[in-house]
Amino acid sequence: MAAVGRPRRSCLAVPGSSVKMLGKAQGLPADQVFLDLEDAVAPLAKPDARKNIVAALNEGGWAGKTRVVRVNDLTTPWTYRDVIEVVEGAGANLDCIMLPKVQNAAQVQWLDLTLTQIEKTLGLEVGRIGIEAQIENAAGLVNVDAIAAASPRVETIIFGPADFMASINMKSLVVGALIPDYPGDPYHYILMRILMAARMHDKQAIDGPFLQIRDVDAFREVAKRSAALGFDGKWVLHPGQIDAANEVYSPAQADYDHAELILDAYEHYTSEAGGKLGAVMLGDEMIDEASRKMALVIAAKGRAAGMTRTSSFTPPSE
Repeated sequence: MAAVGRPRRSCLAVPGSSVKMLGKAQGLPADQVFLDLEDAVAPLAKPDARKNIVAALNEGGWAGKTRVVRVNDLTTPWTYRDVIEVVEGAGANLDCIMLPKVQNAAQVQWLDLTLTQIEKTLGLEVGRIGIEAQIENAAGLVNVDAIAAASPRVETIIFGPADFMASINMKSLVVGALIPDYPGDPYHYILMRILMAARMHDKQAIDGPFLQIRDVDAFREVAKRSAALGFDGKWVLHPGQIDAANEVYSPAQADYDHAELILDAYEHYTSEAGGKLGAVMLGDEMIDEASRKMALVIAAKGRAAGMTRTSSFTPPSE
């Protein structure tokens, strides 16, 4: 099973400049929360936002959530202070740093080296803090294979649709939705390119935000497209989108039960007691090694989501 890692069905964005929202996010059922220092924070508010984030990480209750901070991109004057202040201030309570607008592997390697230096200085476990790389322009997509392979710290490759749309001059102001004048899905190639790079290097693939935050039905439809391809989760910008993301990126109960049955049945039939068979019938379905691999994917997603199976496999009596 590729890309087994922390659950990231719902990745909630929280501006670091809002103490109120930093507090509220701790009680929401998102798998991941990323505390933002980039687009959601005005330039003059960034120094105070760093302090807010350090305090929230150290003093807040984030149990069960992956804790991430999105720093500014490396073309800005803020990135190095973002990394130093956040990691020196709260590195023990931080899971990942998200680097936006990544354009090449060297940018990821810079962050890896900087994190290593800080961890060694502070006596933190070297390599524990992961990296999330956000692809937001043509250069990043062209170089996505090298970006995914740039550091063992890389855990996710993320699609950033708004900046990407601007970078290629896409004729739309609705982020993430289909374009009526285009007869297909204009994001399909981008999503598949990110997914292939992520899976080749055993990383998770995360879809970006849907900005019409009150239209949960439309959010759900957009999310279903990347979930169907195999993406592990999606950004959420509003608490109302969290439940929909958690549902869409989890398997249906029937599919999860069926996957677990396939795994149990295949284990039995390939054993000595089951006759050492390689291809058998499970009800009306033939299962073999390929079936097992497919079932592993669904079962792993269900287990990561905390699902409980409602059926069990009983070996046939002789």
